[in-house]
Amino acid sequence: MSPTNSPTILLAEDDDAMRVYLERALVNAGYTVDAVDRGTKAIPLLEAGDYDLLLSDIVMPEMDGIELAQHCNETSPKTKVMFITGFAAVTLKASREQPQAKVLSKPFHLRDLVMEVERVLGEQVSAF
Repeated sequence: MSPTNSPTILLAEDDDAMRVYLERALVNAGYTVDAVDRGTKAIPLLEAGDYDLLLSDIVMPEMDGIELAQHCNETSPKTKVMFITGFAAVTLKASREQPQAKVLSKPFHLRDLVMEVERVLGEQVSAF
């Protein structure tokens, strides 16, 4: 993680192109981002780091985003959680399991993503 004062985001997204796209947009908006391709890779980072936000896809191999969020709530309770998904039924499950977490459905515009991240974190940092 960066030593700057920018908010830090842990991004868990299994789709390579989407992960690179989201990471670039968030970095351009002023955030420090650590990106991984699955929930199981996010666990040690959550345990060792101090993240402001976990931004996770819900449907991923090995460990889904809801399981990852539950682990995050236990190990890093100050970290806020936001989900991204392309599946409507999964959105409903996430809303039941993690009612405090925002769910952003794919497809979405990067501007919408950055605005939601800002809202969840309660800050204005982007140039969008």
